[in-house]
Amino acid sequence: MARYRGPVEKLERRLNADLGLKGERRLNGKSALEKRPFAPGQHGQRRTKLSEYGLQLQEKQKAKIIYGVSEKQFRKYFKEASRLEGNTGANLITLIEQRLDNVVYRMGFATTRANARQFVTHGHVLVDGKKVDIPSFMVKAGQKIEIREKSKSNNQIVRSLELTNQTGIAEWVDVDTAKVFGIFTRIPTREEIVIPVEERLIVELYSK
Repeated sequence: MARYRGPVEKLERRLNADLGLKGERRLNGKSALEKRPFAPGQHGQRRTKLSEYGLQLQEKQKAKIIYGVSEKQFRKYFKEASRLEGNTGANLITLIEQRLDNVVYRMGFATTRANARQFVTHGHVLVDGKKVDIPSFMVKAGQKIEIREKSKSNNQIVRSLELTNQTGIAEWVDVDTAKVFGIFTRIPTREEIVIPVEERLIVELYSK
């Protein structure tokens, strides 16, 4: 299935969750979810009770939308997470957090994961000094992520770094905002990753 390219705020309203899709607009209190906290459409304000399957599917949709991954990619991450020791749900989330586009976002070089993915595909990002233009590239602890020299003055990147005063930078990365590079110091724990997803329901969905 192709990546969704429609109005992203409708997705947040449909799922009634802040999925971090609008960056600075959300920080300024202008997100559609805050203004209209109900599903879009003529009957959006009607309350509907989801079935157990519906709840499980909703959590999977949230995770896929937050990280911008396809069903095929998501299922691949789940299979890998299930082979690892420990909690499968927690493994799933920490695995996806290691994607290069997500790490670029966590370092504050982009206001949204979609922007980070674009920076990566356009060749603005280096990993250990080498250009990597694959958003799904899995970053390992200790690797250096930097914006290439010609792109450090990019207005979007400069503005994103300015906004880190409000948003902060993830604790599992060490960033030099002046030189626009960072080190992915360690894989985060599930408790450190703040996203509105109950991965337990995703595990139940895939375990049927």
